[in-house]
Amino acid sequence: MKPIYLIFSLLFIIILSCSSKDDNVLIENPNTQNIYFPPVNSNTWDAKTPSELQWNTSALAELSSFLEDTNTKSFIILHQGKIAWEQYCNGHNENSIWYWASAGKTLTAITTGIAQDQGLLNINTKVSDYIGTQWTSLNLEQENLITNRHLLSMTSGLDDGLGDDVTPNNLQYVADAGTRWAYHNVYVKLQDIVSQASNTNWSDYFTEHLKDKIGMTGQWIDLDNLSVYWSNTRSMARFGLMIYANGRWENNQIISQEFLNQATNTSQDINQAYGYLWWLNGKSSFNLPQSQIQFNGYLIPNAPQDMYYALGKNDQKLYIVPSKDLVIVRMGQAADDSNFTLSDYDNDLWFKLNAVFN
Repeated sequence: MKPIYLIFSLLFIIILSCSSKDDNVLIENPNTQNIYFPPVNSNTWDAKTPSELQWNTSALAELSSFLEDTNTKSFIILHQGKIAWEQYCNGHNENSIWYWASAGKTLTAITTGIAQDQGLLNINTKVSDYIGTQWTSLNLEQENLITNRHLLSMTSGLDDGLGDDVTPNNLQYVADAGTRWAYHNVYVKLQDIVSQASNTNWSDYFTEHLKDKIGMTGQWIDLDNLSVYWSNTRSMARFGLMIYANGRWENNQIISQEFLNQATNTSQDINQAYGYLWWLNGKSSFNLPQSQIQFNGYLIPNAPQDMYYALGKNDQKLYIVPSKDLVIVRMGQAADDSNFTLSDYDNDLWFKLNAVFN
């Protein structure tokens, strides 16, 4: 029996060695096997108490006051899918709807990935293959450099200083696609691409293949040349839960782990802290919207290094922290006078959260 045992042991070591050298191997978070999913067609949602999780209840009281004082309207913490903390304040309640702002970019990214999983499109294909040429003011050679992946990674090379309008006159050349990172509303063209590729309305495709499958509510509303998603807070939490669960809802794989892995890791060589419309913590450097300056260090020093997140104007936030089995949602008005997507508020908020969890 010893020779057979040694053979199997050697094979196991070889398999582990090979796997560790392959950066593209998808390693599922083992904790996601025990996730709770709320029913799709019900408002019922199981909870667990902070005491069960051995959280600091005194720090929770301080967090609660901090949230109310910083113009928060709703705040949810999920632990392995169950609601561990939920707060509504400043005129908001469980049924109130609020805008996701740029946090909704992640909905577009994931829906694009679903369309690719279904074979309807390829993110490496040029944009003009789906919506035709002259969708920008670039010459044909420059325009044909822009792929769906460039829209997902904010590397279209288009001028980000001309506002949010995405008509051709407003989409001007600055650099070749893939050579410059700039936060730009041109990502919204992905919605047109999905619509053309699926031969259906964007909202209908999103509803059928993402929204309804995880029990979200809400709708897309055109606002000042922006396609903005509005919903209640628990709908954002449902989306975050599906992402935390490696792209599945119960036994249904909504988005492939392969695409999700790409979306939540560095997507290009310029801004390490950006995936496919997701922000990434724990990177050695980062770029910010409306700036070409590269900053050293983590985006949110007080937050866990493995955290990735969706961020929107006026401090709309969806944090996902695999190492702590957490999904956290914050909706509300701006915590301070800053209107930037990223602000010191994230770091202050995580200072309060760390006191709760530690």
